[in-house]
Amino acid sequence: MFKLSLRLLQKAAATKPYANMLKDPSKKYKAFKGVALPDRTWPNKSITKAPRWLSTDLRDGNQALPDPMSIAEKKEYFHKLLEIGFKEIEVSFPSASQTDFDFTRYAVENAPEDVSIQVLTQSREPLIRRTVESVKGAKKATIHFYLATSDVFRDVVFNMSKEEAIAKSIETTKLIRSLTKDDPSMQETEWTLEFSPECFSDTPTEFAVEICEAVKKVWEPTVELPLIFNLPATVEVASPNIYADQIEYFCRNISEREKVCVSVHPHNDRGCGVAAAELGVMAGADRVEGCMFGNGERTGNVDLITVALNLYTQGVSPNLDFSDLQSIIDISERCNKIAVHPRAPYAGSLVVCAFSGSHQDAIKKGFLKYEQRLAEGNTKWAIPYLPLDPKDIGRTYEAVIRVNSQSGKGGAAWIILRSLGLDLPRQLQVTFSNIVQKEADLLGRELKAQEIAELFKSEYLTKDTSAIRLVDFEISKNKNKAATADVNREINTVLEVNGKEVEIRGEGNGPISAFLDAVSKKFGILMEVVNYSEHSLGSGSQAKAATYLNLKFRDNQGDEVSKWGCGINSDVSEASIQAIVTVLNSAVKV
Repeated sequence: MFKLSLRLLQKAAATKPYANMLKDPSKKYKAFKGVALPDRTWPNKSITKAPRWLSTDLRDGNQALPDPMSIAEKKEYFHKLLEIGFKEIEVSFPSASQTDFDFTRYAVENAPEDVSIQVLTQSREPLIRRTVESVKGAKKATIHFYLATSDVFRDVVFNMSKEEAIAKSIETTKLIRSLTKDDPSMQETEWTLEFSPECFSDTPTEFAVEICEAVKKVWEPTVELPLIFNLPATVEVASPNIYADQIEYFCRNISEREKVCVSVHPHNDRGCGVAAAELGVMAGADRVEGCMFGNGERTGNVDLITVALNLYTQGVSPNLDFSDLQSIIDISERCNKIAVHPRAPYAGSLVVCAFSGSHQDAIKKGFLKYEQRLAEGNTKWAIPYLPLDPKDIGRTYEAVIRVNSQSGKGGAAWIILRSLGLDLPRQLQVTFSNIVQKEADLLGRELKAQEIAELFKSEYLTKDTSAIRLVDFEISKNKNKAATADVNREINTVLEVNGKEVEIRGEGNGPISAFLDAVSKKFGILMEVVNYSEHSLGSGSQAKAATYLNLKFRDNQGDEVSKWGCGINSDVSEASIQAIVTVLNSAVKV
């Protein structure tokens, strides 16, 4: 027995992990064939207004959780959905448990008058009666029942013919009607019926229309109170264009279309849930059902946040408020016990971040252009790599660019601009980015904004602990009768060198050249200005000047060295002298 088991283990170990995948999958699987619709119109449509939204986080989403939400968590989640602006919320499967029933009662008693509480039931009389009882007294209530209509479910799971399915749907509709809108004691509620031909995506579309017509005939909807036909991609079996064809076919062929709300409920088995929802709306759907962050069975329901913010970035208001997206992420992760993926559209912690140097440079330039356009009165958003302004969903610009060893000059420069207000000249951006990359390599991780700011201060600004510090200076006309245009200014400077004050004097055609002359006389080092740049910090009487000097000199070994220094002061001359003092500290030993 042991030898046999050992041989089996050895055989399994020798088997390649992909050995079970077929070289010809057509032997096992066949391509899905959708409805014939050669004159489809949806490809030429665009979405110009928001659909109706239904959140099923508390029902479909909750039933998919390994650890379902507690009553307290469902209450918290429910109020967040109301805060966001959902007007239709599927709260539970009331007949499934006392917990679901009790929460449904809470939702009924705490829902605003314009919010419809939706509940789901199977097509079984005891369950239907319990479900209707759970929403008694609601201002608005939707009873949602479903029946599997695809061939594989009818044949394999329920052993039910098409005729039997239609008869069952009629029987269920009659019962729900008798318990709701036809019951004189239930007239305080605005009743809506929702019917889902389950697995619509895998159902012959002609049959889906036929069974829905039977339900509609019994319910007798009106334009004011339409019947909801939810057409779910319970299992996503084809590409979203085929789903769109099915939706358009249904919308064309269902009678009394004005009395019907067509709803889509895409799942994400093929990773196309968002596309299926959007194409479904283009094909005529009026409503989208799903969950925030795409929670749900298997690969999940369509992510309502993604669909809504996709509309938003096209200039269409979704009528939902995601201004504080982080609070929504927090409550979802806390109540669902599932982390939002860092790369999840819009919501992921990394989706508005750029680490790549070329991306960072493009974003930095984009923001500068955007600020110029805003000053000219043009409010249109157009930033490379950012389809959405992070501020609109409560995120700061500091999160946009993050720096690691892969980042280029633009990333570190962006951090310095946002944290210190310093707009570094291009040559300094290159030099500083090399320092940042070396630090990131040394630490083996991403550098935080504060760390990058401190690195810049340490490298380019004079510190209180520096060996050489500027105390005071005075610039005047050169009184020497032999002075020429090149030396028409003189400077008297007081420096603190290792804690002792030292006076130095120099001549030049301006403060910078005069101070460099004084440095040369005192410290014996000849410095030449290679690059000079300045800009203002702030505005009005509180404005300061930021100056950047790139100086060239020879070190103790006689090698030519180029160093940058930065100075910040309300006086431009003092800012320039401070920048030179920064370089001087790295150039001489005192």
